[in-house]
Amino acid sequence: LSGALNALARQTENQRFKQILSEIKETVEKGEPFSKALRKHNKIFGDLLINMIEAGEISGKLEETLEQIFIQMKKEHEIKSKVKGAMIYPAVVLIAMILIGIGMLVFIVPRIAKIFATSNIELPLPTRLLISASNLFIHHGFLVFVVFFSFLLLFFYLIKTPNGKYYFDKTLLSLPVIGKIIKKINIARFSRTLSSLLKTDIPITRTLEITAQVLENTFYRSASQEASSKVAQGINIAATLEKKENIFPPVIVEIISVGEETGSLDNVLSEIADFYEEEIDQTMKNLPSLIEPILILILGAGVAMMALAIIMPMYSLTEAI
Repeated sequence: LSGALNALARQTENQRFKQILSEIKETVEKGEPFSKALRKHNKIFGDLLINMIEAGEISGKLEETLEQIFIQMKKEHEIKSKVKGAMIYPAVVLIAMILIGIGMLVFIVPRIAKIFATSNIELPLPTRLLISASNLFIHHGFLVFVVFFSFLLLFFYLIKTPNGKYYFDKTLLSLPVIGKIIKKINIARFSRTLSSLLKTDIPITRTLEITAQVLENTFYRSASQEASSKVAQGINIAATLEKKENIFPPVIVEIISVGEETGSLDNVLSEIADFYEEEIDQTMKNLPSLIEPILILILGAGVAMMALAIIMPMYSLTEAI
C-alpha cells in the first residue's frame, strides 16, 4: 500500500494532491489504518469513499472494495458527463440569443428610433417598449448588469438555504422533462451507492445515512435518512419508500422489497442502477432533439416581437406620407 501511494504521488501533476498523497503515505507507514489517513482529508475524499475503505479493511477485502469504489465513481462521472454534454447545446444557443438581442438593442434600434423621432406619428406600445429597453441598455447598461448579477447571487444564496433548496428541488421535480431526468439520476445514484455500500460490512443504517449525503436532491436525501431511522426501528426499506410514490415508482419499491426478502438487495439495486443509467444515457442522447423545437419557438417569438415593433410604425409612416 505504501509503495502504491508513493507511485501515485510521484505521477500526480497537481501539487496539492501530490502533497496529500505523500501525507497519507507517511501516515500509513507509521502503522495507522488507510481509512484513518484518508479521514484527515475528508473534504477531498468524502464520507462514502472513506467508510467503504474502512469496511474493506475490517473485512479484509480492501482490494474488492477499491474495485467497487472505482465502479461507483466511474458511473457517477459518466452520468455527470452525459448531463453536462447534453446541456452544452441549449446553453450556447441561449447565450447567443441573449447577446444578439443586446446587440440589436444597442446598435440597431437607436438608428431606427432616430427615424421615428423625426416623424409626427404616434408609436405603438411594442415600439415604445423596444425603444425604452434600448435606451436603458445604452444609458444604464452598467446598472442593468449589476442588477442582473445581484439577482443571480441572491438566487444562488437562497437555494443554498434549507427552505430555498426545498422549494427549488420541488420546482425542478415538477417540471415536464427536467423533472423526469432528475428522478432518474437520483434513483440511479441512490441504487448504485446503496448497492456499493451493501457489498461491504457497513451496517444498513449507516449505509443509508452515507447514501443520503451523496444525494443532492432534498426529497431523495430525506427519503434515505427516513429509511435509515425506520430500519433502526425494524421497518424494512421498501415499506418506507412505498410512502414516497412521487419520487420512487411502485415497481422500484416492489423490486427492492423482493431483494430484501431474498437477501439479494445489493444485486437488485445494482440492476436498478444499470437500468436507470441506461435510461439516462438514452434520454441525454435524445435531449437536444427535444429541446431544439422549444429553442426555435423562443427564438421565433423574440424575432417576431422585435420585427413587429419595428414594422408597425413603418406602416403608419407610409400611410402618413
